[in-house]
Amino acid sequence: MGAQSSARGRIIGGVGAVLALSLFAAACGGDDDDTSGSGSGSGSGGGDAVEQLDANGDGKVIIGVATPGPRDDGAYYQSLVNGVTSLSEEEGFEEPIVVDEIPAADAATELTNLARQGVDVVAVGASEIAEPLPDIASQFPDIFWYCNCGAGTPEDPNFAQSQDDASEINFTAGYATGLLMQESGEGTTATFVGNQGFDFEVESSSAFLMGLQEVDPSFTLDIVNTGSFDDVSAASEATSTAVDGGTAAIYPFLGGAHEAVVQMANDAEIVTMSAGASDVCERDDLDYQIAVRFDAADYLDTIFAEIISGDLQEGDIRTFHVGVDDQPGAVICDATPEQQTAMDEVYARVADGEFTDAFGELKAEAYGY
Repeated sequence: MGAQSSARGRIIGGVGAVLALSLFAAACGGDDDDTSGSGSGSGSGGGDAVEQLDANGDGKVIIGVATPGPRDDGAYYQSLVNGVTSLSEEEGFEEPIVVDEIPAADAATELTNLARQGVDVVAVGASEIAEPLPDIASQFPDIFWYCNCGAGTPEDPNFAQSQDDASEINFTAGYATGLLMQESGEGTTATFVGNQGFDFEVESSSAFLMGLQEVDPSFTLDIVNTGSFDDVSAASEATSTAVDGGTAAIYPFLGGAHEAVVQMANDAEIVTMSAGASDVCERDDLDYQIAVRFDAADYLDTIFAEIISGDLQEGDIRTFHVGVDDQPGAVICDATPEQQTAMDEVYARVADGEFTDAFGELKAEAYGY
């Protein structure tokens, strides 16, 4: 890793201290009492945590969040924003500064502006805006930079990052969908509603189809590109066409338009699922049949816990795997015992590497290598 500034060292230690306390509190179950022993009401982090994390010496801790999608999309981006917001509230930090809906072309400007607002930690929500991150992070070395970048972002000594395996996750999503389609007998075609066939969308939809056909080789997948992750009108039109065409399931691989599609699927009484969020099975405003989990908030605790232990250093990449780590992969919300057994078995097969070669072929086709 080489030498680091003393401020950067304080940040790493501070994050570890904060998350150690957070994880301890979570492990204590339903105890609602403040375990910090402090009467200040400033959260379990306390003054020591603020001092350790306070990279700029202003006496407070601010986490900045940057995402390419809307902070309230009900899906991938909102999960990161919610996770950081909850952490800040619990630890008595200042309210996070959230900059959302950042176009890729404006990423360098927006990340620089965020860094200049007195933040101590910056969490970047996706690879779409990560291209300028190596340069920006090196310009602001006292800030701790973390990117939930996904596959394909190279290592860089100036920031830590987490990734997951889209082939693994979306294969299990397709498999779960196939089980529910098999149960209902209402059709043999599912629909993937996305943006415009970005490489990660190609990987995800291909793995989803692979999972469907692992259940039943006759199952097929229609892929509809709307030109946006956030255009509700375009996504609604695509969904209406799919429903009219007799689709049995819809995977809204979307951001701001995600919940509108879920509502339409509910109205049509067909299978639908999340695109990242892990908590959808507990929601009562929308009816999800499957949680397709690649939830940025779920990764945060593990990322920072591994900073505590020293397993994750700046420049490292932490990859979350289905069947190995608890966080990623599809879950059927109200699975029958038989369906749960089938999902457990397919998780184990993924973890054992049975599909590794096939996933490699999907990635090569999607990313052109």
